[in-house]
Amino acid sequence: MPENAAVPPEVTDDVRALITDAGITENVDLIARILVTGVGLGLDRAGRLDLKITTAALTEMRAAFQHFAPYAGVPKVTIFGSARTRPDDPVYRAAASVAEALAESGWLVVTGAGPGIMRAAAEGAGSQRSLGVSIRLPFEERPNAVIAENSRNVAMKYFFTRKLMLVKESHGFVCVPGGFGTLDELFELLTLQQTGKAEPTPIVLLDKPGGTFWHGLERFVDEQLVGSGLISPDDFDRLLITDSVDSAAQEITGFWRNYDSMRWVGDRLVLRLKSAPTDLELDELNDRFGWLLASGRIERSAALRQEADDAARAGLPRLILRLDQFQVGSLHRLIRAINALDSAPKGPARAA
Repeated sequence: MPENAAVPPEVTDDVRALITDAGITENVDLIARILVTGVGLGLDRAGRLDLKITTAALTEMRAAFQHFAPYAGVPKVTIFGSARTRPDDPVYRAAASVAEALAESGWLVVTGAGPGIMRAAAEGAGSQRSLGVSIRLPFEERPNAVIAENSRNVAMKYFFTRKLMLVKESHGFVCVPGGFGTLDELFELLTLQQTGKAEPTPIVLLDKPGGTFWHGLERFVDEQLVGSGLISPDDFDRLLITDSVDSAAQEITGFWRNYDSMRWVGDRLVLRLKSAPTDLELDELNDRFGWLLASGRIERSAALRQEADDAARAGLPRLILRLDQFQVGSLHRLIRAINALDSAPKGPARAA
């Protein structure tokens, strides 16, 4: 069989019969694609190492999906930071405090389940409001005691699968000073937001009182990245840099005050809200954010026919727009303006 050969149609039919025999009735097309891709790897004569990586990644993702499934309706915040931070460090206390504040607001706190900041966040949230996604390392093999108390952890071999789950499941992110791993996670978030590969979410860079760690990064970004034309001048504006625990928690929850979720329907972007803007507010949004549009205006709408599979959000008011794809990285500006409208709900907010 030549490399990259197509999977024969009769094999695909056999795969679908296998799925039926297994009693699978939902998302059959996607399950079939997964299995057919596996067959394709065999036909491609993929090397054993490639197959081991594929198998391990898929196995880890299945375990992680199972890990998070019971908490699908609960908003989650991921807290990133150094494993080396000690309990007497003010940054450790800041991480614990912001985790405690968000847990008290009904959020689950997700961490890498290790020592340092990861333990601080788990301590602040408490074992009942914490979830872990740990990495298997020679020097860091077990989750911290808080996460281990209720076995609310899934262990991963690969950093890329671990990072996928830490990012995919959360509605907000808090980064406190850390090393290569923390910065890697932060820049992954920024890349996903800038390119529109992930929906807009709040990102907070939290430091100890009077700390300058993140301001140093901000200077580097302004002087080197913006100064060299490598990013847009406003790309870093999506972040909140603060040394206030209260401001950090409010940034996370406030992002969801009025904004609920988004969905693409063809070339139209649908923003689901908790409260519809008034006519005057809608005109003001169009005046301020017309530059985001490829054509037309931002309009109010009821649920579209194509959203029928999301019954839980059927009754929410909508804004519909045709977004200029080159402006996708600036969508957070419109969301923040929607949250600040006088018509937006007041009081504590949480992700849907």
